[in-house]
Amino acid sequence: MAAVARGDCQREVADAASEDGIELGLQRFSWLCQQGHLALPAESPARGQLDQIFDALQGDLDVLADARTTALTGDFLHEPTGTLIEVDEHQHFSSARLITLNHYPGDARLGFRLDHYKALCKRWKRDADKAFAHKEARPFPGSHGRQRQRAYYDALRDLAAPAMGQPPLIRIDAALDNGRAAYASHRERLVALLG
Repeated sequence: MAAVARGDCQREVADAASEDGIELGLQRFSWLCQQGHLALPAESPARGQLDQIFDALQGDLDVLADARTTALTGDFLHEPTGTLIEVDEHQHFSSARLITLNHYPGDARLGFRLDHYKALCKRWKRDADKAFAHKEARPFPGSHGRQRQRAYYDALRDLAAPAMGQPPLIRIDAALDNGRAAYASHRERLVALLG
């Protein structure tokens, strides 16, 4: 499948991966939708974990329950392995994202180092908190709603993917918004996992 990407940083990652023979395609799953964790099976352990995260982000569960079942588009899917891949520019490393990471269970199956991501949030949160600061998001009323929604959707992808039978989601940190450099810093691991 041909590479599908959104934004320059994502395109740079996809191009660099393609040069290594790793083709990345579109990511879309029915269980990964605007209803968030409420779209997951009731018995899924990820559902309870995400409910706690949603609550910590001061989300409105009634609004989430009324959300559409429209699938959320992500960055990439490596079809041969079923691995979801996300590229995180600086705005992902917000205070809200740190809240989500602090709620991850100790046995969470992750395709990135949790301690590294927490450190990135601590380093970048001042800048990241300015991004989308005044944008609203229905399930997250009040200030920084869009940031809280973005952090929640990142947590949803991280915890739901393994719960739904996918390999752990791989995150590529691109805090400097340079996709080629971000890919290069993760290249060895990506080639080992996906190549």
